[in-house]
Amino acid sequence: MCLAIPGKIKSIELQYDGQVRMAKINFGGITKEASLEMLPAANIGDYVLVHVGVAISMVDEEEAQKTFKYLKEIGELGDLVDVDDYLPKKED
Repeated sequence: MCLAIPGKIKSIELQYDGQVRMAKINFGGITKEASLEMLPAANIGDYVLVHVGVAISMVDEEEAQKTFKYLKEIGELGDLVDVDDYLPKKED
């Protein structure tokens, strides 16, 4: 099964000669890059679902938490012991 994982957009920049919007996305402490080409309205601070390096939909923080809870229940988180470590962190 292929999964999309929720994360929070930390920064956005144009790459590849200004042709592609790319974001640095935080997945509970782990930051990865992903394309925002499918989500032109996505901005810094938004939560998105990322699948194979592409943000495919926008979600809210509550939805991100529900996703991780569901993945834990069906055993799709593998060896992750503390799911909370992988949830997007609230910023005060």
